[in-house]
Amino acid sequence: MQQLHAADVPVALVSGRPLEQIDALIAPLQLPAAGIHGAERRGADGQVRRLALDSRVFAEIQQELAQACAEHPGLRFENKGIAFALHFRQVPVLEETARTLAEAFAERYREVLVLQPGKCVFELKPRGASKGEVIRTFMQEAPFVGRVPVFLGDDRTDEAGFEVVNQLGGLSIKVGEGPTQATLRLASVDAVGAWLGRLLEGIGVRPEDNDKSDRSECAP
Repeated sequence: MQQLHAADVPVALVSGRPLEQIDALIAPLQLPAAGIHGAERRGADGQVRRLALDSRVFAEIQQELAQACAEHPGLRFENKGIAFALHFRQVPVLEETARTLAEAFAERYREVLVLQPGKCVFELKPRGASKGEVIRTFMQEAPFVGRVPVFLGDDRTDEAGFEVVNQLGGLSIKVGEGPTQATLRLASVDAVGAWLGRLLEGIGVRPEDNDKSDRSECAP
């Protein structure tokens, strides 16, 4: 990541994580980024924009959803500040329980929330948040405007991004196995690192052999 930035290759991070977690992963860099599937976005100008739920409604959902999850030990509830996540990675048998809960809340609060399934998680995000739409927005702003978008991702939540990148004539790259709308595929995170190394060499930058900074930022 550092080397791409140093080579003046415009980079934006689009993730399901909150912006503060994205920044912690790439510190001391601070790049254009979208967190929580596009519910919050920081442009190249540094300005942060958020899709926020009404505070009263948010608190109501938080309390009710936390209580519902507490009835199922092993089902982890995460308050992301402007969205919610139900994690069942540690107890896979709770997948259908998590799905049922998430679907019920998405239906009950359908005017403000949408359901976003992911890897071992069901997320409830503000209506209007989309990795695809936030990529489209980035591509309309400097320094990305007029360039060919390249988007890599390994999660179901990245499919909306692949769809938009395909529409824009860019490169959509699925990391790992599974059905996808992406037009290209890399087998693993290590393969991503090798591919980025070749990209850097192609623009005249020689990546350090042991630099793994580009290999850890492929998660959704």
